[in-house]
Amino acid sequence: MRHVRIAILGAGTAGLTALSQVRKHTDNFVIINHGPYGTTCARVGCMPSKALIQAADDFHRRSALATLGILGGEGLRVDLPAVLQRVRDYRDARVAGVLGSTNSLQSAQNIAGRARLDGPNRLIITRPDGQDEAIGADHILIATGTRPVVPAAWRAFGERILTTDDLFERPDLPRRIAVVGLGVIGLELGQSLARLGLQIHGFELRESLGPLTDPVIQAEAQRRIGAEFPLHMGRAVTLREGAGGAVLVDNGETVVEVDAVLAAMGRRPNTDGLGLETLGVLLDARGLPAFDRNTLQIGDLPVFFTGDVNGELQVLHEASDEGFIAAFNALHGPARFKRRVPLAIAFTDPQMAVVGQTWQALQGRPFATGGVNFAQQARAMAMLRAAGQLHVYAEPGSGKLLGAELCAPGAEHLGHLLALAIQRDMTVAELLTLPFYHPVLEEGLRTALRVLARAVYGDAPLEMARL
Repeated sequence: MRHVRIAILGAGTAGLTALSQVRKHTDNFVIINHGPYGTTCARVGCMPSKALIQAADDFHRRSALATLGILGGEGLRVDLPAVLQRVRDYRDARVAGVLGSTNSLQSAQNIAGRARLDGPNRLIITRPDGQDEAIGADHILIATGTRPVVPAAWRAFGERILTTDDLFERPDLPRRIAVVGLGVIGLELGQSLARLGLQIHGFELRESLGPLTDPVIQAEAQRRIGAEFPLHMGRAVTLREGAGGAVLVDNGETVVEVDAVLAAMGRRPNTDGLGLETLGVLLDARGLPAFDRNTLQIGDLPVFFTGDVNGELQVLHEASDEGFIAAFNALHGPARFKRRVPLAIAFTDPQMAVVGQTWQALQGRPFATGGVNFAQQARAMAMLRAAGQLHVYAEPGSGKLLGAELCAPGAEHLGHLLALAIQRDMTVAELLTLPFYHPVLEEGLRTALRVLARAVYGDAPLEMARL
């Protein structure tokens, strides 16, 4: 039986980040990947979706051109097959860059196959030709990623069920689509497809959209998104056959006839047949083991649970961090790492962002809120994007920033600014001493901070630091 120092299961973001660290210290490793190489983000996630969003937003902008004195926008049209081809071209360039991480490896170090655990130090690899190989490992890094959730009963509808794994591969799309699941993925794709001229209906089991928990921000999001395509909230759906190959989507209150259904109900960890039960630790209802999020170690075993597969924070920068943490601890022994401030962004219009502690997480403890509506914000008005709401939360007394939720123009940038401030343990007063140029969207944040400062400090002057 071949033995290696480190075995990495999965060549996604976490696995490839771990690989880059491991290669600096040893050649005695193996990376095993089942399915396509190229990471979820590059192949089917953030990169192709943002290319689609860009096309949709640019086309949607035609309705505002006349207000700016630019005529002829009503004559623009969408060539959807060309849009999808450009998405694939952009995606393929990103994937090609990722593949460089594994293409240079020796064949003994890079195995295409399915791995299953046989205890904490042994793997059984099944190659595509059906041959099995046993490999021993001092440390195992599990980074097998996730896949879209599709209810078993829906599989009978065949190609009429879309997921992010195949949506971007279609040369064209049907004109009537139901999006089931209005988290970040469903919202981004649903709004984009609606803006490109498709007839979209959105269905969501919850009463809320995306990552937002603040009722005021949530209401703003529902108003804005609901103005572009119908939202059917708070009920589960069933599918059944319609006439002429159509699909009927029924939530017990509304029945909609569509040509296809986009399943956007989240992603399931790829742990089927992985052999987690052979580790000798308790598994939860999802079949996942407990792990330390600061070390990613499962119990005291030489096994690390890293990236999207652990079901915790399924975003690229967190997966990359976790790949680094797992590799460091496999190479050098257990060390606890401080995690970054939570940051989630939906690239809708207006964009949504949740930073630090959510409104929901703060319930049951005292906190102050400062807010602003962007309807009269100068820069947003000049951009013809004057809509949206932002809330910032702080600790009473100290004014330490705790979190924020926003559905507002430029939320991707405002969210990063707030994440920096929260990670640096800044107070409202300290953030207000920073320069805010005029006119910029960040002045909207300053307005919210001023409201928050009055709630925390009263009328004390705060915006200039004294020498």
